Amino acid sequence: MAKEWFDPKAGLGDASEIDPAVEGSETGPVTDEAEAAKVDSGSARQESDPEWEEDDREKEETAAPRAPGPSWAVRLGALARKAPTAAATAVVARLPAARAWLVPRLPRLVITIVAGWLLLASFPPKNWWWAAVVAFALLAWVLTRPATTLVGGLGYGFLFGLVFYLPLLPWISTLVGFVPWFALAMVCALFPALFGLFAVVVRRLPGWPIWFALTWAAQEWLKSFFPFGGFPWGSVAFGQAEGPLLPLVQLGGVPVLSTATVLVGCSLTALALEIVRWLRASGQARGRAVKDAAADTAAAHTADPPLPAVVLPGVCICLVLLAAVVVWPHVRHAGTGSGGEPAITVAVVQGNVPRLGLDFNAQRREVLDNHVRETLRLAEDVRAGSAPQPQFVIWPENSSDIDPLVNADAGQEIQEAAQAIGAPILLGAVLDVPGRMQETPEYTNTVIVWNPVTGPADRHDKEIVQPFGEYLPMPWLFRHLSGYADRAGHIVPRQSSDVVHIAGVPVGIATCWEVIFDREPRKAVLSGAQLLAVPSNNATFNKTMSEQQLAFAKVRAVEHDRYVVVAGTTGISAVIAPDGAELARTDFFEPAYLDAQVRLKTTLTPATRWGPIMQWTLVGAAGAVILVAIWHNWWFARPNHWRSGRRGESEDCGPPPQGKSDGGPETARDTPPDEVGGDEAAPDDEVGGDHPPPDKGGSHTPLHRGGRQLRHFGRHRGAT
Repeated sequence: MAKEWFDPKAGLGDASEIDPAVEGSETGPVTDEAEAAKVDSGSARQESDPEWEEDDREKEETAAPRAPGPSWAVRLGALARKAPTAAATAVVARLPAARAWLVPRLPRLVITIVAGWLLLASFPPKNWWWAAVVAFALLAWVLTRPATTLVGGLGYGFLFGLVFYLPLLPWISTLVGFVPWFALAMVCALFPALFGLFAVVVRRLPGWPIWFALTWAAQEWLKSFFPFGGFPWGSVAFGQAEGPLLPLVQLGGVPVLSTATVLVGCSLTALALEIVRWLRASGQARGRAVKDAAADTAAAHTADPPLPAVVLPGVCICLVLLAAVVVWPHVRHAGTGSGGEPAITVAVVQGNVPRLGLDFNAQRREVLDNHVRETLRLAEDVRAGSAPQPQFVIWPENSSDIDPLVNADAGQEIQEAAQAIGAPILLGAVLDVPGRMQETPEYTNTVIVWNPVTGPADRHDKEIVQPFGEYLPMPWLFRHLSGYADRAGHIVPRQSSDVVHIAGVPVGIATCWEVIFDREPRKAVLSGAQLLAVPSNNATFNKTMSEQQLAFAKVRAVEHDRYVVVAGTTGISAVIAPDGAELARTDFFEPAYLDAQVRLKTTLTPATRWGPIMQWTLVGAAGAVILVAIWHNWWFARPNHWRSGRRGESEDCGPPPQGKSDGGPETARDTPPDEVGGDEAAPDDEVGGDHPPPDKGGSHTPLHRGGRQLRHFGRHRGAT
């Protein structure tokens, strides 16, 4: 009868037939099962009978109006009061999981941070050249851990880059503020992140320290032209200006010096890992021999582990040091002037600016007056015999932001200074682009030769202009992201030979920003430059930035075997010998001049001749090694290579499986170098916890959800 009562197609029947236990009236209790059946039956009736829905709607329409609910303001206020509590509760609830994730990774995170700081310490103002070697030794240890996966390598590389670039580039914030500085550091950190990713890919191949070094060279090459024309600031070679490896830059330029530094660091890690593995294996063998006193001598010798594989990393370190020792005598002799080249006297004028920052341009006439005044002081000292007569004088970039070709008053001041010193002046000016038909202003950052009698002569227009400083890339976007965007200049690049002739001397010009790009100084030397000049304007930055730029000039001097003259509006101005030594320098943010003798050189170094070929060779080798490592395990054919196939396993999986791979038969392989040194077993949260090792009756081999065996990079463990 209960079934008939709840059947929507059946009649109500006689009331006397109603079961009291089903109805739930006073005649009997209602059980939980009956109540649930009643609700389910009513829902079924409501879904199957459209008339039921009509009746409900009519009842709702005829019902009395409800009292108005709380307003939106009251609801938002209640949500705002509950939000902090809910957020705190969510954070507390996630603390155990976060702790479980962090604890096994904490040593690698700390070592990565230390490595990034050490690489920073190799740059000015500290100049700890050895710190770069230690930095890459530590980073290589992190990236060769079995628990470090692809995603882990990407993350550790990014952290390494962020710790390095954030304190390396704070002078950017004085120009455009905190947010663009942080954004630039984030973008730069993406390149070490790529290195970390591909280092994990190639770490299982034999000779992994070499492949690590090549991979780093490839990411530096990519960073030198992308994005917005590239930002090579921070190349490892620029931190070796005071180190013994600096002569290597003469063999193949900045890429070779960076590669050699990274190679030494990674090779030291390989040596340490192999020695630790051998010592541990020896200790275990001795322990077994003591326990098994009945074993004969032959068996005991058989149980001894093989000698550590230290030949390859040792050879790498020796080759790098030997090459530096072989090249050093030539570099040293060039610095002492033993080649018999003709010598000339060059003067550098640092006029200073009224104040640091972007607003220095508001006093453009005062900046020009400062340089004229300092040149007149030099002329007086020459006449008094306290300073030698220079063959020409070099002024810095932006020493005349007033166009002297248009403004007759500015041109007259420069003419008087040149006549007073009795020598031509090489000065930096901002010139209006002739014949411009656009409404937007356009200027060129130009270095002009100004003769005492005939006036302006040769000129060099800056080819590589600084994004966000001298021009604003993608203005339709960045004008809305930063209030500093409108303060960017309107400098346009123009092609040039990078060489000007002043007093009969071909001088190569790399204006400020251009000195960090390999192609500009090389182009000038190949065009016949016998001396390099770096006019710069650091009034928008600070002393640390000037020290870093001076280190770049030292590297260029050794790379191309040329004297380099650095002229800054606020400093640091200097004269640098071909061995990287400073012959003279000024202090920062003070008016001064330098008067020094330099030699004109015409020889071409291997870096000048074949630098681009060497760089492309390194990049090509890195690409080939990465492809070989990927092909080695058919990575492209594996759809789920980023995760293990078993549910509940961490994506940061541990060591590779033993035995066969589904790409071929089981092969005998040695233990890879990244699985020694005390990290053979990954932390519990980074390996499949439900996969006990084979010696305990289990298997390390996780499966994909589709039942296929997971593919790993490189060689498999456990082969005999």
